[in-house]
Amino acid sequence: MTRPHDFGFDETAQILKGTARRLLQDHCAPEALHRLVALDAGPARASECVWDEALWRRMLDLGWTAVAVPERLGGFGMGLVAIAGLVEELGRAAAPSPLIVTLCATYVALACGPAADELLRRIAAGLSVSLAGTDRRGSWEAEHTEVTVDANGRLSGTAWFVQDAGKVGALIVKARSAQGLGLYLVEVDATGVTIVQDAILDLTRDQAHVVLREVVPAQVLASPGDGARALVAAEPAILTIIAADMVGAGEWQLQTTAEYARTRVQFERPIGFFQAVKHPLVDMMVQLDAARSLVYDAACAFDHEPESAEVCARMAKAAASDAAAYCSDRSVQLHGGIGFTWECFVQLWFKRQRHNEVLYGDAAHQRAVLADRLLGRIGATA
Repeated sequence: MTRPHDFGFDETAQILKGTARRLLQDHCAPEALHRLVALDAGPARASECVWDEALWRRMLDLGWTAVAVPERLGGFGMGLVAIAGLVEELGRAAAPSPLIVTLCATYVALACGPAADELLRRIAAGLSVSLAGTDRRGSWEAEHTEVTVDANGRLSGTAWFVQDAGKVGALIVKARSAQGLGLYLVEVDATGVTIVQDAILDLTRDQAHVVLREVVPAQVLASPGDGARALVAAEPAILTIIAADMVGAGEWQLQTTAEYARTRVQFERPIGFFQAVKHPLVDMMVQLDAARSLVYDAACAFDHEPESAEVCARMAKAAASDAAAYCSDRSVQLHGGIGFTWECFVQLWFKRQRHNEVLYGDAAHQRAVLADRLLGRIGATA
C-alpha cells in the first residue's frame, strides 16, 4: 500500500493536536505542574499518585480516550498518526494522566479482536486502562510473566512496573495457563487485587506492582494461546506512542533552554551568544527533528504498511531515546547552577525522559532487536 502524503497527518489530526496544545497550555503550565507534583522536596517522601483529576475530566469531555476506538464501537477511529500528534503535546506538557497508558491498552484490545469489543466501548466512554504484563526483571516479551491462571480461571501472581496504576479503573493482565498465554481484563477494585506503589524518579507518573490472589477476571480478552499474538501486533503502536511522548518532552526542553539562553546574561552578553551554548542547542534541534520524522513514519507505517510497522517503530523508539537523553543532559547543563535544583522546572521533564527511555526497551535494546530481525531476514534469504 502506498503511504499518504505528509504521513497522513490531515486536518483532523492538526485540529486534535492544536486543541491538545491549547488545553494543556491553559491547565498544565509548568508552574502549576511543579506545584502539583513537586510540592514535597523531601528525599524520604512517600510514593504518591498525584494528578489533576479536573484536567482529566476535561480530556474525557473532549473524547480523548476514544480517539483510537473504531466508530462502530463509539470512538473516533483515528489513525496512529493523529494520536502521535496528541501524545506529543502530552509529552510537551509532561501532563500527569492515564491517557497514554489507556491509548497503549486500546491498541492491545484492538489486536484481541471481537472479544475485546465491550472493553473498547467502555474505553470510548471514559474507562482508563493500563497494561499489566511485565515480570520483575522488566521484560515485556510475550513469554515472560509471573501471573498464572488456575483450572477455575482465577489469576494469581504479580505484575510488575505497571504504569499509572493508581489512576486507572482496570488492567489488561497477561497470564499463563497450561494452554498458553492469555489476556484478561481485571477491575482494580476486584477482590484479591492489591496495588503497591513503587518509588520512581518520574514525578509526573506513578508506577506500581500489582499482586493478584485468585482474582476472577472481568473478561477474557485473548484466549490462552492467543495472547502473545495480540501483544506482538500492538507493540509497534505502543513503542510509537512512547516515542511521541519523548519527542514532545524534548521539544519543551529545547524551547525552554533556548529561551533561557536568550535571556540569561553572563559576561555582559546573553549566554546564547557563545558557541559553547549555540552548538548544543542546534544539536538538540537536529536530534529531535530526526526522531520526530521517525515517529510519524512509524505511525504512518502502522496505519498503512503494517508489514514495516515493527522495524519503523523500533527505529523511532531508539532515536527518540537518544534524543531524550541528549536533550535532558543539555537542558540541565545549559541552565547552569539553577538547572540542578529542585525549584527548576527542568527536573520534571528530565525525569520523565529518563523513565521513558527504558520503558519497553531503551535505544540499545531496540537496536539489538532490529539487528536480530533484519540480519535474520538477510540470512534467511541468502
